[in-house]
Amino acid sequence: MAGLWYEEFAVGRVFEHEIRRTVTEADNMWFCNATYNPAAIHIDAEYCKDTEFGRPLVNSIFTLGLVIGLSVQETTLGTTVANLGMTDVRFPAPVFAGDTLRSATTVADVRDSKSRPNAGIVTFVHQGFNQRGQEIATCKRQALMLRRPK
Repeated sequence: MAGLWYEEFAVGRVFEHEIRRTVTEADNMWFCNATYNPAAIHIDAEYCKDTEFGRPLVNSIFTLGLVIGLSVQETTLGTTVANLGMTDVRFPAPVFAGDTLRSATTVADVRDSKSRPNAGIVTFVHQGFNQRGQEIATCKRQALMLRRPK
């Protein structure tokens, strides 16, 4: 399914995204390596044995990217001009290798763009959940979305 046009978003609309993704140790290591994040809490299993978690945490920025990425197919694929910002980012529960994540998105606001007549601004609230239904991430994202071509 292609993304939706600006006019197809309405405040309060909720998307329960169908694609789920199991996070692997390789995902976490690749992301930490690609972003040069050497924090032991993410990459050192021996170090993590002595932490409250007992094992490496998945990098929270990877988690946020995955939660938003899981939403793309049903919301913004091919219809986004640009992301304008993300606010109110929270990580209420940790993510570990082996967790399976899913996303839900709620449309919080829609407004016309003042500078681009072919687009509007949609504010999404993205939430990520693990296989136990625990919320593991949330954020508000503002995106510049294309209007339906005339």
